[in-house]
Amino acid sequence: MLAESEDFPHLVQALDDVVRKLGGTARRWRFDRMATVCYPSSGQVTAAFAAVAKYYGVGVDICPPRRGNRKGVVEKANHSAAQRWWRTVPDGLTVVQAQSGVDKLSVRMDDRRRRIDGAVTTVGELAAAEPLLDIPVRPFPAELEVERTVSPQSLVAFDGNFYSVPPGLPGVTVKVLHRLGEDDLRIVTPSPSARSAADSPRGHRPSGTDGSPELSSLRPARHDRRPARHPGSRPPRDYQPRHRHRPAQTPPVSFG
Repeated sequence: MLAESEDFPHLVQALDDVVRKLGGTARRWRFDRMATVCYPSSGQVTAAFAAVAKYYGVGVDICPPRRGNRKGVVEKANHSAAQRWWRTVPDGLTVVQAQSGVDKLSVRMDDRRRRIDGAVTTVGELAAAEPLLDIPVRPFPAELEVERTVSPQSLVAFDGNFYSVPPGLPGVTVKVLHRLGEDDLRIVTPSPSARSAADSPRGHRPSGTDGSPELSSLRPARHDRRPARHPGSRPPRDYQPRHRHRPAQTPPVSFG
């Protein structure tokens, strides 16, 4: 899975996407000594990731230190897949489009042949025969937080989609907050001063719980059907646009 960041929420999102594509999860997950999963010095699983493992009903195995053979096999497989795929990626792709190329590579790699006890089989057949545990209906509720710059069209890009914000914010860096499993997301300006500098004198400034201006929960721009207002008019005090988070459909991308 491709992820925008290596922080804890993005790791949880990537893990959830993997188990949902597989249709279930293994009984145990193995990780190297990454700081988002355990304390690298001791190998003890962090409390935050222990909650994730409990949520999915799995155990966590941490690779012991200075055991190159155990970790190297997985790392070499990842390296080969990345090299075979990365060389064919065209320029200008989004993360969503690039992920479709990784998925196609995974399907092709399932056709690799293996010989087990004298019988010839494929990687895909071996994986299909493995029993998997059921997974929760919704992902673990970690909250993604990313920074975006408002476009000149007052749009914010997130998860392959675009979300509209009130006028007067082009060029402002905002934070996009989305809790996994929920349909809504929030777009928040980092500071009141940034919003004041970008707003028109009659602009609306709803406030978040932390005192920073908040643009409430946003829906993709192309689904916004509110009546247009005059550019100089002031929105009502209780105006809080609710926008629903809908991951974009992946367009077809050809890879060599």
